[in-house]
Amino acid sequence: MAGPGARDITGMDVIVVGGGPAGLSAAEVLSAAGCRVRVLEQRPTVGRKFMMAGRGGLNLTHSEPMARFMARYGAARPHLEAALAAFGPDDMRAWAAGLGQPCYVGSSGRVFPVAMKASPLLRAWIARLEGAGVRIMTRHCWRGWDAAGHVRVAGPDGTEATLRADALVLATGGASWARLGADGAWRDIVAARGVDVAPFRPANCGFRIGWSDLMRTRFEGVPLHGIALRIGDLSARGEAVVTRSGIEGGVVYALSAPIRDAIARQGPVRIHIDLRPDMDIAQVTQRLARVRGRESVSNLLRKALRLSPVMLALLREGAGVSLPRDPQALAALLKDVPLVVEGTDDLDRAISVAGGVRWDDVDAHLMLRALPGVFVAGEMVDWEAPTGGYLLQACIAMGRRAAQGVVQWLHDTPKGLYPSAP
Repeated sequence: MAGPGARDITGMDVIVVGGGPAGLSAAEVLSAAGCRVRVLEQRPTVGRKFMMAGRGGLNLTHSEPMARFMARYGAARPHLEAALAAFGPDDMRAWAAGLGQPCYVGSSGRVFPVAMKASPLLRAWIARLEGAGVRIMTRHCWRGWDAAGHVRVAGPDGTEATLRADALVLATGGASWARLGADGAWRDIVAARGVDVAPFRPANCGFRIGWSDLMRTRFEGVPLHGIALRIGDLSARGEAVVTRSGIEGGVVYALSAPIRDAIARQGPVRIHIDLRPDMDIAQVTQRLARVRGRESVSNLLRKALRLSPVMLALLREGAGVSLPRDPQALAALLKDVPLVVEGTDDLDRAISVAGGVRWDDVDAHLMLRALPGVFVAGEMVDWEAPTGGYLLQACIAMGRRAAQGVVQWLHDTPKGLYPSAP
């Protein structure tokens, strides 16, 4: 990476703020380049959100063709393409295998460690970093810079100190799951230094619906299996879960961005749920018409289509009145249950966030234009992606990209340009 006449960076000090996947991946690249690396993590342990993701099996990445994979990042694709090209899904699988955690591809194309846990991978990763000389400083909170440009840090007892660094990588996360460390407190610090930060918005989030008392109390936490969700011309299939305040789950997360943006434009919006997406309306009508006798509508639906109690309740929520007995009208409702979504769930409950440092304020190597020598990675930058391995893949790829940018900048920059350098 270093050209002729490049400065020797061996032993130069780099501080990484944030012990999540983006920060740890940056530390790994920096230590391999010969830098002395300190990772500051304000929580008692690193990788807390990584561990939370592991509760579902730790979906590391996705195996779909690269063109389709890149398209999942939407408007952020041009900004993330270089990082993802340098460290893509195949690289992620090789990296995990190198840490003793081989992966497999599930039926959905998602990639998981064979162990289906985050803890063995995280332990091996930390051991590798510490073996390379990375110093992980937990319970240390970054507070910005002092007047001389030195890094301000509050230690475990709250006492503040300053640390010298030749470069800095910020990988502090977004603003969801604050108890895991991503509290967005960094926003005011960088904004005060001239960095433009877009407002945070929930991504991969649940939504609020004005359920009836029955729906809230009886069906909270009950899953809806094998449904399709639609807003406008966009649709997705999968699973959802009824919450006390509304609805969440994989199929909801898949459409959370367009639902969220529609609410921002116009207020409450209508979504539509198909309870039997594998059947067309004629097939559903035919099934309903076969059931004879004086069955109640609920029994009719149970016998003809095996609808679960939560699906029956959802039909009633969508109808707003008594369910129709006519097979054709009932089939039309079942294939298109309308629900009014009133707003997003709380930001802190979202799996991820949109918003953060705007791309115009970041160069191609993820360095802040307003703060030479300061690089950013992960969810603190303004991008979003669906669940399915895309979030973790991009965070790690961005951490590596930022670290490579640090190495190049240190090689090329005369010593003393960064304000905290002697």
